[in-house]
Amino acid sequence: MSVASKISDIRATLTDGVTLVAVSKFHPAEAISEAYAAGQRIFGESRVQELTAKYAELPKDIEWHMIGHLQTNKVRAIAPFISLIHSVDSARLLECIDREAARCGRVIDCLLEVHVAQEQTKSGWAVDELREYVASGAMKSLQNVRIRGVMGMATFTDDKVVVRGDFQRIAAIKAELEPYFYASFDTLSMGMSDDYLVAMECGSTMVRIGSTIFGNRVY
Repeated sequence: MSVASKISDIRATLTDGVTLVAVSKFHPAEAISEAYAAGQRIFGESRVQELTAKYAELPKDIEWHMIGHLQTNKVRAIAPFISLIHSVDSARLLECIDREAARCGRVIDCLLEVHVAQEQTKSGWAVDELREYVASGAMKSLQNVRIRGVMGMATFTDDKVVVRGDFQRIAAIKAELEPYFYASFDTLSMGMSDDYLVAMECGSTMVRIGSTIFGNRVY
């Protein structure tokens, strides 16, 4: 099945208002071009070096999303063009993004990544730590970032009860934080190839799908 057919099939399953991020990490520019030809414009990458190379090569109307762990020393490379950073997992990183966005004369959209999964290897704020940071008002001094919502991942398991519970917790955290933000706090990024249907049932507004579109990763 072609990339275009796979994208069409996925779009047919999306709830109204849900945005598809085609996760193109580890896949070549040619594969992205196929998806682009099928009308896809939002792509997710997890490594800065790979992201900047693809940005240089591919059409400039693509919206690039950073979905992987982001080190502060790599922010400058993507600040001029990144559309959305999903993986903001610390105050230090958020402050760095704010500085680099100001240097570029931009406001960069960001999501706060929260950790609820059972695996400790996954990144993100601890729930209590995120609550404390948002309630502190520290973000009010940041003029060049716009917090658009929350991102999270479910535990990697075949147990749909666990997965659903994780997504419900992430959705509840977003709802809890909403009073601290404006109407633009509208994004709940959760759900990947294996679990995005459950994520949408739990309120996801943005799904990150890679292998279902592009096949197994090319390392």
